[in-house]
Amino acid sequence: MSSRHPTDGSGRAHPGHAAPGGARPAGADWPVVGRAEELARLDAVAAEVPATGPRVVQLDGRAGSGRSALLHTWLDRVQGFRVLRVRCRELERDFAFGTVRRLFRPLFDQPAGGESRSLLEEAEEAALELLAPGAGAPGGTGPGPEAAQALYGLDALVSRLSRARPLLLAIDDLQWIDPPSLRWLVGLVHRAETRPILVAVTTRDSDRAATGHLYNELVHPSVCHSLVLHPLGPDSVEQLVAEVFGVPDPDPSFCAACHAATDGHPLFLRALLCDARGSGVRPTREDRDRIRTFQLPALAREIRHRLGQGTGDTAQLARGLAMLGDRKPAALLAAYCGTGEAVIRSAAARLQASGLLRDGEDMRFVHPVVRDVVLAEWTPQEVGEAHARAARVLHLSGGREEEVAAHLLAAGPVQGRWALPVLRRAADDALRRGAAETAVTYLRHAVHQPDEGAETARVLLDLATAAGYYDPALAVSYGTTALECLTDDAARSEAVGVLTFAHLLARGGHGQAPAPGRLAKELRTLAESTSLPRESRLRIRALSWWLAFEHPSVRPAVPLTRDTDTGADTDTDTGRDTGADTDTGADRDAADGRGRGHLPAAGARGRETEPAGVTPAERQLLAIRAFDTLRAAEPAAYVAELTDRASVNLPTFSPDLFPLHYTVAQSLLHLDRLDEADALCDRLMRETAGQGMALMGSSLLVYRAGIALCRGDVDHAAAAARAAYERTRSDGELPFRTALDAIMIDAHVERGDLTAADRIAGAHAAADPAEVSWEWPRFLMSLSSLRSAQGDTRAGLSLALQAGRHWEAAGTVNPVFGPWRSRAARALLTMGAPGDAQALIDRELDLARRAGIPRALGVALRGAGLATGGRRGLEQLSEAVGVLDGTPADLELARTLHAYGGALLAREDRKGARTALRRGLDLAVRSGAALLAERVQKRLLEAGGRGSYRSPKDASPLTAGEERVASLAVQGLSNKEIAARLHVSLRTVETHLTGAYRKLRIPGRSALGRAMGDMAARRDPRT
Repeated sequence: MSSRHPTDGSGRAHPGHAAPGGARPAGADWPVVGRAEELARLDAVAAEVPATGPRVVQLDGRAGSGRSALLHTWLDRVQGFRVLRVRCRELERDFAFGTVRRLFRPLFDQPAGGESRSLLEEAEEAALELLAPGAGAPGGTGPGPEAAQALYGLDALVSRLSRARPLLLAIDDLQWIDPPSLRWLVGLVHRAETRPILVAVTTRDSDRAATGHLYNELVHPSVCHSLVLHPLGPDSVEQLVAEVFGVPDPDPSFCAACHAATDGHPLFLRALLCDARGSGVRPTREDRDRIRTFQLPALAREIRHRLGQGTGDTAQLARGLAMLGDRKPAALLAAYCGTGEAVIRSAAARLQASGLLRDGEDMRFVHPVVRDVVLAEWTPQEVGEAHARAARVLHLSGGREEEVAAHLLAAGPVQGRWALPVLRRAADDALRRGAAETAVTYLRHAVHQPDEGAETARVLLDLATAAGYYDPALAVSYGTTALECLTDDAARSEAVGVLTFAHLLARGGHGQAPAPGRLAKELRTLAESTSLPRESRLRIRALSWWLAFEHPSVRPAVPLTRDTDTGADTDTDTGRDTGADTDTGADRDAADGRGRGHLPAAGARGRETEPAGVTPAERQLLAIRAFDTLRAAEPAAYVAELTDRASVNLPTFSPDLFPLHYTVAQSLLHLDRLDEADALCDRLMRETAGQGMALMGSSLLVYRAGIALCRGDVDHAAAAARAAYERTRSDGELPFRTALDAIMIDAHVERGDLTAADRIAGAHAAADPAEVSWEWPRFLMSLSSLRSAQGDTRAGLSLALQAGRHWEAAGTVNPVFGPWRSRAARALLTMGAPGDAQALIDRELDLARRAGIPRALGVALRGAGLATGGRRGLEQLSEAVGVLDGTPADLELARTLHAYGGALLAREDRKGARTALRRGLDLAVRSGAALLAERVQKRLLEAGGRGSYRSPKDASPLTAGEERVASLAVQGLSNKEIAARLHVSLRTVETHLTGAYRKLRIPGRSALGRAMGDMAARRDPRT
C-alpha cells in the first residue's frame, strides 16, 4: 500500500500534495501564467458536462510546453467535481490496466467509512481485484471473460461515483497510456451516455502517430475539445518572473532578456529562472545581461539524458542538425552523416519522440539550447573539422554561398582554392541583400585564403566597397591599400570611386576622409590613361566635379568635357567652350565659377555639348550640368529640362552611380519642386535602408529637414533634424553635421529660442574656414540670422557678406541657394547705407529674374520693395506676394505679407494692411514661426485689428508638427505609421500627440477629429 496523502475526501489531493499514482510533474507547483484563456476554456467545458454528459478535453503541445503544469493547476481549482488524476509512465506501457489502477488508487487510500470508500466497497469483486494495488499482470490487449467482468464492474463504479458528484478523470501524458486502459477509457466515453463525466488528457504532439486509432477515437472532435499550448508571450514571462522572484515590478528589460533567451518555452524558462535565482540574480536592469550567461545546466543534463537514450544514428543526426542547422533535407543530412536517407528519417522520428525535435518533415530542434548542448560535447578541434565538413558538403550539394561561407568562417583555413570564390560570391550576395558588415566579414576571411597573389588586391577592393556602406574610415583604409596593389587602370578607377563616395560619408569625421589632394592626383593619372573605356573616362570626370565642388581650393583634376567624349572642342584646363560664346548674361561671378572645371552653363554651344544622358556616366554628367547651370542662375526651365532628362527612370541608388542621385536631389530642392524632392527622399531612404547604408539614411534625414524648412514647416524641420541627431554615429560624427546645425539654428530662431540657437552656434566657434565646402556659407547665413535676431546688425551683415564671398568663389551665384545680398541689404538699410543696400538688392533681383525661381524672385522683390520704398516699393512688395502665392514657400510668403502689410499701413490703407497681416499671421502660426508671428500680430494691432483677435497661441494652439501628426492620426494612421510617413521617431509622434491632447483639452485620440474640425473652423482669417 502506498503512503497516504491528505485529500478533500473526494480523492482530490490538496494543492502541493500529489495523489498516489497521480504524481504531479516536476515544476507543476510553479505558478502558471499566461494561460488565462486556456483556463477559461477548460472551465467552460467543465460547466457543460453536468447538462450534456461525457466530454473529453485535450491539452496538446510540444515537450516542455507546460501542459502538465496547466492541467494540475486547473485540477486544483476546478469546483464541483470529484477529481481523480494520474500521469502515465513510459516504462509501464506494457502493464495491463496500469493507468486505470493508478487512476483509482486514491480511493483505496481513503479512511474507512468515507463516501468514496463506501462506494468502492460496493463495487464488483472483479473490478476490485483489477483495481487493487499490485493486481494485474502484463498481458494481451484483449479482455477475456474475467476481464470483461472487471470492466463492467469498473463502469458501474464510475457510474456510482459520477451520480454522487460529477467525475473528472485526468490522464497526464496520454501518449504513454497502456492499451487496455485506453480501450476502457474510450469505451467509457461512449457508454456513459448522460453521465456527468469529464475526461481531461494531455498529449505531446510529436507522439500522435504512435497512438493509433483508439487515441484518435478518444480525441475525436465530436466528443473532444482540444486546446493547443503555444509559447508564453513577453507579458506572461514578466508575470512569471515577478512571482518566481517575489517582486511586484521586475525590470521589463530583464524580463525581455528572459523571453529572448527562451522564446517563451515554459520548460526552458523554468530551468533558466531556477538557475538564475539560485545564482543570486535579481530581476533588475543591472542583472539583465547576466541572463545571457546561463548555460541552463539542469536542462542540459536532461537533454544529454534524452540523447543518451537514443542510438548512434540519433546522436549522429543530432550532431548533423547542430552543425548544418534546421530544416535541412534528409539527403543533405545523410551526406553529412555518411549514411542513408531512410536511416536519417528513422533517427528523426526517435528524436521527435524524445521531445528534442519538432514534429514534421522539416527537421528542427525544439529550441536552440538543444543545439548548444550537442555542440558543447565537441572539442574546439572537432567543431572546426565539423564546420569544414559541413562547408564542403553544402558546396558540393549546391548550397547557398553565404551558408557555405558561414561554415568556412568557423572552420578556419581550408585546403584547396575553392573557398576563395565562394567567399567572394557570398559577400556579393550579402551586399545585395543589405548585409554589408557580413560581406566585410566574409571578405576579411577571404584575404587569408590561398590564392595566386593577384586576387588579394581585388579582395581588398571588394572590402573597401562593402565597408563604404557603413564605415567610411574602414573603406578608406582598404581602398588606399587596394590602390597600392592594383595595377589595372579599370580596377584603380573603381577604387577611386569607392574612396570618393567614402569622402561623402566621412565628411563628418575629418580624420576619416581621404586626402583630397591624393584623390585629385589619382583622378588626373586615370584621366590620362588610354586603356580606360569611354564610360570610365566620363565617370572620372563626374568624380572630379564632386571633388572640386566639395573642395573649392583643390584644382580640378580633369575637365568635365572633352571633344572625344561629347564631340565639342573644349579647353582641357578650364572646360570652357572654345567655340561660340556661352555667356548669356550671367555676371562675372558665374563666369568665374565655370573656371573651376564645371560644365558650360548654357548658350547655343553649351547646349550642343550636353551629354546624351544614355549611359550611367552620361546621366551623371547631365545631372551635374543641371546642378551647375542652376548654381550659375541659368533659367529654371532649362535647368528643369536637364534635371528631368537626368532623372527619368532614375535607377536604384548605388555608390557607383554617385553623384547622380545627389545632384538630382539638390536640383529638385532648389528648383522648389519639393513634392518631387520628398518623393525622391522617400525612395532613397527605402533603397539605402534596404542596402544597409545607415549613414546615407542619416544624410537623407538632413535633406528631409531641409525640404521641410523650404516649405516653412519649422516644427517638421526640427523633428527631422532631431531624428538625424539621434542617429549620430558611435564616434560622435555625422555626415553633413554643419548643414544640420544650420537647419536647427534657423528653426530655433524662427521659434524665438535664441538661446538654443546660440548654443548650437557656439560649437562652431573654433571652426577653421580655410578649407570649406558648400555647407559653410549655408551655416554662415544661419549664423547671420541669429546675430541679427539678437540685435547685432553689424555681425549679421559681416556674416552674410562672408557667405556671399564663399558662394562666389565656388561659382554659386543663384540667390535661391542663399539670398545673402538681400539680407546684407537689410542690415545696410538699418545701418543707414541705402546706396550700398540698393546695389546689392538690384544685383540679386537681376539674378533672380534671370533664374526664374519664384522663391528667389519673391525674396528679392521683398528686399527691393523694402529698400526702394514709396509707391514703387509697394508695387514690388505686391508683386512679391503674387510671385510667392501658390508656391510651397509659406514662411517666405508670411514674411512678405508682413512687409506688404507694413507698407500699406504706412500709406494709411488700414483695411488692406489688416487683410495682408491676418493672412501673414495665419501662415506664420502654421509654420511654427513664433518670432515672426509676434511681429505680425503687433503690426496687425497697429493697423486696427480687433483687440479680440486671437493671439498666435489662441488662433492655433498646436505647433505645425503637432498639427501634422494630429491630422494623420485623424486619418486613421497608427503612431508607427505616422512616424514612418514623417520620418521621425516614435517618441516624437507620441510627444506631439500628447501635446495636442493637452492643448485641445481632450482625453485622447477618439476626440481628436472633432477638435481638429473645430480648430479649422475658428481659423477663418475673415473673422
